[in-house]
This record gives sequence, C-alpha cells and structure tokens, in this order.
Amino acid sequence: MKLRMTLAATTAMFLAGAATAETMTIGITQNNVGVDSYQTTYEKAFIEAAEANENVEAVVLDAGGDVARQIAQMEDLIQQEVDAIIIWPTNGEAVIPAVRKAHNAGIPVIVTNSNIAEAGFDFVASFSGPDNITQGKRSAEIMCDKFKAMGIENEAKVVHITGQPGYTTAIERAKGFDDRLPEVCPNVEQIDKQPGDWNREKSQKVMEAFLVKYDDIDGVYAGDDNMGVGALNAAKAAGREGIIFVGATNFAVGYEAMERGEYWGSIYQSPVDDAKAALKTAIETLEGKELPFLNYFDTPKITQDNMGDFTKPVF
Repeated sequence: MKLRMTLAATTAMFLAGAATAETMTIGITQNNVGVDSYQTTYEKAFIEAAEANENVEAVVLDAGGDVARQIAQMEDLIQQEVDAIIIWPTNGEAVIPAVRKAHNAGIPVIVTNSNIAEAGFDFVASFSGPDNITQGKRSAEIMCDKFKAMGIENEAKVVHITGQPGYTTAIERAKGFDDRLPEVCPNVEQIDKQPGDWNREKSQKVMEAFLVKYDDIDGVYAGDDNMGVGALNAAKAAGREGIIFVGATNFAVGYEAMERGEYWGSIYQSPVDDAKAALKTAIETLEGKELPFLNYFDTPKITQDNMGDFTKPVF
C-alpha cells in the first residue's frame, strides 16, 4: 500500500511503500478531522484499512470544515487522475459541481457518512454510511418512550440542538426527529430549535440560552452526543435536574453520562465501521460489483436500559 496524506488542498505528499500494477488509487476528502473524536477515529480507521490492503493507494485529505478547501481538494484529486474519490461533504449542496466534474471525468464518487443533496445523486456511484433520517426517528422514539414511562407524554416540552446548518446529516437527523416525534407523542411540544454546529462548547451556550428563556424544559434532543453533553453540562451548572437528554451517535462521553444516570439515550454508530464501509464500497465499485445506491449500515438504539449490550465507544 502507498499512502499519500495531506491536511490541506496542496499537492505535498508523503509516500510510503510501493504501488503494484493492480493498485487502485483512492482519494478521500474529509469534512473536518479534529472537530470531534468521531471524525478523528474515522480517519485513523480509514488509514489502517487502506494500509492493510496492498492493492490500495490512499490519498488522504481533510477540508477542515471549509467548503472552498474541499472543492479545491476535489479539483486536486481529479487532476491526479485517481481511480475513485470518497467525499465526506462539508456542505451537501455546495459540493455538487465538484462531484459532477469528477463524474464527468470518469472518476466514480462515493459519498461517506453524510450524503450530498438529492440534486447531485446522478453523479454519485454510491452512498456509504448511516441512515440519518432513521436515526432521527429512533431518537424521537427513545424520547417518547421515556416520557410515557414518566407519565408526561401529554405535557412535555422539548428543545432541539441541531448540527451544522447546510450539513446533510444535520438536516436529515433533524427531519427524522421532527417528523417522528408528533407521530408517536402528538402532545409533546417542541418549543425551540437552534444549531450547535457539532461543537460541545457552542451547544452548552445554546442550552444556557434555552434555560434562561424557558422555565419548563422536559427533554433535549441533540444531533450527536458531543452536543448533547454540552447541553447536559449547561443544565447541571444551572441546577436544572430531571431533564431527559437524548442524542444520536453515541460518543464515549455520552456513554459515560448514561452510566452516571445523567443522559438517557442515543444511537449507536461506529466510526470504525463507517470508515471501513466507505473504503470497501470504493473498492467494490472499482471492481465492478453491483451495489445499492444507499449502502447503509445499521445504527441501533441505546439507552440506560440496554447499554450493557454495547461496548463503550472508543471516540
């Protein structure tokens, strides 16, 4: 395996090993490694999986959350004439022209983790990742079930902290939650919704504002546990006990908060599985195998009641 890795839109390369005649050159441009432990763990797992395959040469790039940088990285990969491109989009709409350009150059594009907007689907070979709408729905079911167990399903009030605006995962998880909650708990009222940008500190500030604005908050739904724990920290600091916290993508900090009885539930999603699935999808696409367009892996519900069935996340 030959690994070429850079964290910016440059052509600076680090070469390790030698490529064989059968080598597949697979480029990946990621969203924002380092913004949270999920993406950091994903990158490590992706590199390890690529290194384990002697027929794969990986060009590893990170957009740093900057859509302009990611578009430039797509251009770079196209110019390098890689065999396939994996993209973790910074913005599901804005990257479509770059994805189309790769498609028109004959380079199959695999979207990982968070899909691009539907207008770009014709230019994508396959999507590899979680079903984010289903995740949002499952989070709504977790929250509703807990409210019913508490006997407050006819009066509970909920606030909602979403991920980064324009980011497909954020949009889809919010939609799944917003659509499903009134179906299962029609009398629960969602009183506010604000973005936390996948950031724990910002989410803590968002929750602080909610706590000042609303005297009555029974539940918090956050688009991932990193934001959910930020909200939990705000509630603890304010002495607001009894709020039910539900997230998606169970982080180690969320799992630990569940162990302490402070955080009720989430969705179990492995960044290692995510990374391996993306690389496998790219390889099988280049091998000409028939794959579903939406190549999902399962992400089950996890709560304080069943968390013993799951190992603590490594991220």
